[in-house]
Parts: sequence; C-alpha cells; structure tokens
Amino acid sequence: MPIPKSPSPWAAVVVAALAFATGAGVVASEPLEKPRYSPTQRLTRERLAAAQASVEALAARRRVLPIPAGWRDLRCIFHAHAEDASHTGGTRPEMLADAQRAGVDVVFLSDHHRPPRDFMETWRFMTNGVLFIPGSECRGFLAHPMASVIPQMEAPIPEFVKAVGRGEGMIFLSHLEERPDHSVEGLTGLEIYNRHYDAKRDMMGLIAVAARLTDARELAELQDLVRLYPDGVLAGQVEYPQLYLDKWDHDGRDHHLTGVAANDCHHNQVFILKKVDDDTARLGTIVDKDEDLRPVSVSVRPGLRKLLVGHAPGEIVVRMDLDPYYRAFRCVSTHVLAEAQTEPALRMAVKAGRAFVAHEWMGDATGFRCGLERGPASAPEHAAGMGDELTFQSGLRLHAESPLPGRVRLLRDGVTVAESAGNELVAEVIGPGVYRVEVWLEIGGEWRPWLYANPIYVRAAK
Repeated sequence: MPIPKSPSPWAAVVVAALAFATGAGVVASEPLEKPRYSPTQRLTRERLAAAQASVEALAARRRVLPIPAGWRDLRCIFHAHAEDASHTGGTRPEMLADAQRAGVDVVFLSDHHRPPRDFMETWRFMTNGVLFIPGSECRGFLAHPMASVIPQMEAPIPEFVKAVGRGEGMIFLSHLEERPDHSVEGLTGLEIYNRHYDAKRDMMGLIAVAARLTDARELAELQDLVRLYPDGVLAGQVEYPQLYLDKWDHDGRDHHLTGVAANDCHHNQVFILKKVDDDTARLGTIVDKDEDLRPVSVSVRPGLRKLLVGHAPGEIVVRMDLDPYYRAFRCVSTHVLAEAQTEPALRMAVKAGRAFVAHEWMGDATGFRCGLERGPASAPEHAAGMGDELTFQSGLRLHAESPLPGRVRLLRDGVTVAESAGNELVAEVIGPGVYRVEVWLEIGGEWRPWLYANPIYVRAAK
C-alpha cells in the first residue's frame, strides 16, 4: 500500500491518523452493475476473506489457452526501482529473487536519474531466468533508450523524446495524473495504470493503516490480515484508472500508443514505529530519516502504551512490510507477446503493442488472446492482433478469449459497444475506431477490473 513519495503528504496522513475513526460508504458501480467497495471497506476481514474465496474459486475454473505458435507470453514489470534513490528500500538481488518467485520473466528498470551516474550502467542481462532491461523514470517519462542519453538529459522535451526513442529506444508518459494534457507526440506509449496513483487517491485508507500501527489491538488485527490475505491488502486500493484510460482512448485516435502497467515498486512501504519514551513514539517507514518520523502520543492514541512497554528508547517496536517486490509484482504486470526472451525481441514486441496488462493477484492471465478475424466463423482468417493497424472493411469481427470467466467488454474509442459473460467475446467491427478489450472479474461480491488489452487500430480508408 504505497504512500505518496514526498514527505509532506505522508506527514499530513500521520497527523490526521492520530484522531482517525474509520468508515466509508459503498461507491457507485462503474461501469458494471454490482456494488463496489471503497479501499477502506476492502481492508476488513470479511471483505478480504470473500475476495480470497473468489480468487480460489476462479483458479479452479481457469482454462489453459495455448500460446500461438512462434510466440512467448512473457510477464514483464515496468516502472521498478532498486538501489536508485533515498526513498527506495529494495535491492536488485532482492528484486531478482522476488521476480523468480512471482514468475516474472522481464524487469524494465526505472532508475531515478542521479547525475553524474548514467542510468544505463546497471543490470542489462538475463540471470536465473529473468531478463533485466535498463531505463529511467525521469522528466515525467519512463525512458528505455538503446544507449546513453546523458548529453540530452537537459534538452527541450521534444529533443529528449527523440533521443530516447531513437532506433529501438522506448519512452512512455508516466504519472498521467500530473500531466493529463501532455503531448504524446513521438512517444512509444503511456502508463495505463500506475500503482502509486491509486495510493494517492486513497488518503482515507492510508490514514486507517497509520492509525492501526499505533494501537496494540488494531495492530494485531492488521498483522493477521496481512499474514492471511497479503495480496488482498495491497490490492485493496486498486481502482479503475479512468483518467489514464480516457487519455489512451482519446490520443490513440491519431497515434499508436502502447499501454503498459506501472508497478512503481520500491519496497519502501515497510512501516516502523520507534519508541521515544514511555509516552511517545515516532511513526514512518524504513526510508524516512529519524527527524522525518511523525510523533505519536499516548494521550492521543491510548493503545500505543501497550506497544511501548518493555522496549528501550530508540528501539523499533513495530515493523510491518506491506510491499515486498513479490507482492508488488503479483499486484499488476504487463504481458508481452514476443518471439523470444531477449532484449531486441521484447523491444520490438512492446513497440508493436503486442501486450496486455493484468492484475495477476486475481488470477494468472497467461494465454489471453484478442484479434480481428474475417471470413466464415467455422474457418476464420486472422486479420489483426493487439497493436496492429488496418483499414476498415466490412466483415471484420473481434474475437477475445480469457483464461478466467468474467465480463468481457469491447470498447471502441472508449465507449463500450459489446459485452459478454464468460470466457469469450465475439463482436462485429462496426466502423473505424480504436478497439480494445477489458476483462472484469467478480471478486468478493464486486466486479473488479482484471485485464486491459492493447488496442487494435481500425483506420478509415483514405
């Protein structure tokens, strides 16, 4: 459950938490008809247990869909940080171990730019089955050039974008909530989901977690929930990224834009409570300096006293890890259909848009497929796949298949034009437009977004 990176929002969260009382209402369903729960409501034993039961039930119904001949379905992580900033808590060896454990094939690193260090001088190899590709989160982008762009780092944005994207370089617009109107000219694509954005939208949930860490009884309950339902706790904040998808749909009318998921993982949400004296403690994370930890008093949180008894001043009395890389990788990933697990093949596939985003904690999305067909249904001819562009012609139909049953939705230019229940959707292509598919799963009594496929661009004849 990441928190905003800058110190001031975190300070505000902790201060508000000292007098916080939980409670939130059911929010309206968008776009499906079942109720949707707030992140705070999802962080209850009842809701977490219900979600886990749904995940297990869906796993039992999962279909194994064959990967098309000549392709590999590779689970990739974009926007991943390790050993790259003072607010990053994880290491690259730790990231590698958790990637192996989570079944991740490729990690696109996003080191923060720290001159004079060149962010391209990092892991760029495959080891123990995981391929690492260098890059940086800088200037509002995820930059993955082919070679160093240090001379262009301070150049005007258009020149910087051109330098990064030269050859097989890739550059994605990052953190859209901070720049929703930014030009996509020259970009490979954009983040269509960002885990950190969900956290920024859920201040109530962050306050609730902070409050639980300063009361013995509430802490014990939270620790038990994290032990029993680790994925559900971290994913409780995940919401439909309407702002991101609106820009993707709108700008895709005139540009080819590959959508990727931003894990924005640092392994820095390891919360600590440090004793000051018998009446006071300081609360924060492992990446906060002592002076930035927020003071908490027994006079405000009476349940704090029990946590402090028997500990020496300066001792860490509570330590709770909410976002190990393994859990962050399961929360969301980007599947890429590539010819091989090599950097050239991955770059080619990503730039082509042969990808889909999935919240893997709900279920394994491997094998999902989506394309356009023509000809008789009994002997269809393949016309286009995710990321492809073609000119509109009559007789085209979209065919999507999901390994998990749910609600399969077809959107044209951001508007739902067809929907089906189950594992499959077949729908007529009614005219030019940007066609993309989403899959929603029923999890714990609510419909939650699970998968976003990259679009197929059906252009008007010139």
